[in-house]
Amino acid sequence: MPLSNLKFDKNGLIPAIIQDAQTKEVLMMAYMNEDSLKHTIRTGRTCFWSRSRQELWCKGETSGHIQEVEEINYDCDGDTLLIKVNQTGGACHTGHRSCFYRGIKKKEEAQKVFNPDEVYKKALDGEILDELYTVIKDRKLNPKEGSYTSSLYEKGENSFLKKIGEEATEVVMAAKENDKGEIIYESADLLYHLLVALVYYGVELNDIYKELDDRR
Repeated sequence: MPLSNLKFDKNGLIPAIIQDAQTKEVLMMAYMNEDSLKHTIRTGRTCFWSRSRQELWCKGETSGHIQEVEEINYDCDGDTLLIKVNQTGGACHTGHRSCFYRGIKKKEEAQKVFNPDEVYKKALDGEILDELYTVIKDRKLNPKEGSYTSSLYEKGENSFLKKIGEEATEVVMAAKENDKGEIIYESADLLYHLLVALVYYGVELNDIYKELDDRR
């Protein structure tokens, strides 16, 4: 595949859609630059470009959830890659097999409409954090194969404590760039890994809520 046929954007990036080579399931989307693409071709494992950290990141280098490349294609305009892989573990940092595990509206649930007010109310009542806390706690008590959360507990506290530091740094970097989308994304990552730590150390969300209420 001649790289000269590809059209990188003004930042030298090209979106890469990652697809399971066997099931054809779309696993994730990330960006590559020329160096990360060459690294992917050379090693046979996916490597991407982090826009927030401004550095290469190879899939699975910390989680072990590597992607062995079977095939690399590009679209008719040469501005998007389709990479077929054999996925180890979950492709999503949340532990899900695919990053596209949420839906706005399914065919069999056509009567349901996305209501931002309901999401806001759940956030206001603390339900979203409580639900996530419950899922994380279950992954600790009942480890699940392919679960990113379970893998963090299996590796020990250093794995998620390190991630808390990394995600906090990424929130700061996104804020410095005044990138609201990245601030939201990285803040969600930070909150998730913080919840992993809270579950590990037996700290309940109500303990945090009470402390915040006492300070108010």
